[in-house]
Amino acid sequence: MISIDQIVLFSLASLVLIFTPGPDIIYVLTRGVAQGRSAALAAALGFSLGNIGHTLLAVCGLSAILASSAVAFTAVKIAGGLYLLYIGWKLWAADPSLALGGEGEHKTARVIFRQSVMANMLNPKVAIFFLAFFPQFVRPAQGHPALQMTVLGLTFVVLTMFGFGLVALGAGALNSRLAARPSLSAWLHKGAGAILMLLGLRLLWADR
Repeated sequence: MISIDQIVLFSLASLVLIFTPGPDIIYVLTRGVAQGRSAALAAALGFSLGNIGHTLLAVCGLSAILASSAVAFTAVKIAGGLYLLYIGWKLWAADPSLALGGEGEHKTARVIFRQSVMANMLNPKVAIFFLAFFPQFVRPAQGHPALQMTVLGLTFVVLTMFGFGLVALGAGALNSRLAARPSLSAWLHKGAGAILMLLGLRLLWADR
């Protein structure tokens, strides 16, 4: 159904793409630096599991609708851009002392996880990426192309968890050094919020 060399080749190509700077990995990085390891890991998990939804959409062919319909693509793009603006503003306006002090940490992690899943699912470029990238590693001669695509999608989810997890741990380590410097932490919160809002504007204004 699917061969080892097929998985290895796909994994190598995926890792290169995973570590390429983009809105998702920047989100994980800024969350970690501004709010700590738990927040970054929650974001990493959310973005990773959000790819399961994109895998299912690609297998079902729904991503083709986004690729062919300008109206559908624009609608999803606007929703995703506005959502990034919203969570960027929430981070900008948040009290950094709560995150550094560990208050409400569990609730914050849940919220960040949900936000990351939503931000991933509302990015139409991710859906089109799955539709364009995955079929290159599907071998129809081996049979069950939909099942092959599903396996590749789950492999991508695991690899994303690994890659983003490393970024989250590194960013979280920086945050632990900021606990004694609340003024710097406050600026990092605002900087992280500004980055997310800029990413939202970029998504709103980007061409297909």
